[in-house]
Amino acid sequence: MPVEAVRPLEEVAAVTQRLAVLLSAGVSPVSAWGYLMPVREKTAGPGAEPITPTRRGASPPSPTDSTTTGILRAAARAASRGDSVADAIAGQARRQARERPSSGGGRRAPRSARTGRRGEAPGQTERAWLGLAAAWQVATQTGAPLAGCLRELAASLRDLAQVQRDLEVALAAPRATARLVMVLPVIGVLFGSLMGFDSLHTLFATVPGLVCLGGGALLMLAAASWSRALVGRAAPTELTPGLRLELMAIAMSGGGSVDRSRALVHAAARRYGITSASDVDPIERVLALSMRAGVPAAELLRSEAEQLRRDARSAGARRAATLSVTLMLPLGLCVLPAFMLVGVVPLLISVLSSTLTTF
Repeated sequence: MPVEAVRPLEEVAAVTQRLAVLLSAGVSPVSAWGYLMPVREKTAGPGAEPITPTRRGASPPSPTDSTTTGILRAAARAASRGDSVADAIAGQARRQARERPSSGGGRRAPRSARTGRRGEAPGQTERAWLGLAAAWQVATQTGAPLAGCLRELAASLRDLAQVQRDLEVALAAPRATARLVMVLPVIGVLFGSLMGFDSLHTLFATVPGLVCLGGGALLMLAAASWSRALVGRAAPTELTPGLRLELMAIAMSGGGSVDRSRALVHAAARRYGITSASDVDPIERVLALSMRAGVPAAELLRSEAEQLRRDARSAGARRAATLSVTLMLPLGLCVLPAFMLVGVVPLLISVLSSTLTTF
């Protein structure tokens, strides 16, 4: 798959998965970040600025490639210097999010719904990198193995990318229908002109035509706003479900006490913006169950995190299936009446005017 065809979230998942494989194979964290750098990136030594050779006719890197390369470069430089890799990842991700004109946080509709092109909600890629930074921070502070958590995080990001693909599939049919309906008024005007009726003059130079034109424009704006709201409600609300549980499992795997592990997880969650969609902290519930049953908490935490990811994936599939139906409402109640006002009514007015002038 070419780089420009890879979604940013899938790119984050791929980097996370490669890190997990390298760490599982015994590669040190410092070397792992260096191995992940693109082949064209050559460094003169630890902490040196990478040198990217330019050659005639070479195509510039895609936005996804440049974003990922910048974060990998920052992480590799921090690892070689002994600085905090997690802070380097988070700082570079936030810096690149601020530099993007359309970036931002919050739960907004995907860019594909706003512009008709592929894309994703502002802040998603940034928060995915922040999740990786939080996992790395907790593991390094507790001395816990990181490879397993990175694999789970990569799987979670791939599930989210699949939900986005399902949403795009749900959007495809209503979007294609809306484009066809938008062309029909032009066809209606041309058809009326070929029949000898001046429907174009009626639409732009008469009071009834201008009323129809204004009404059609308002209906199209209402349809666009309604569609954006529907897509925004269908978008995932939590990018990394179960990540806080995974972070706690990492901390507990390091052999620390429950209180210290809880404090480290809460500190990392605040520092890197890892929030939970639920008002009830699932960590406390799982820890209480572990104490009552007398079983290790790490396995219970990972099991609960996996269940949250399954629930998020099922909820995303349901939202995508529902969206394909609900998006027909603005099409039927706004777009089609707009077509009638712009394409059909002026033609009927032109026919009536021509008929009445003959008498």
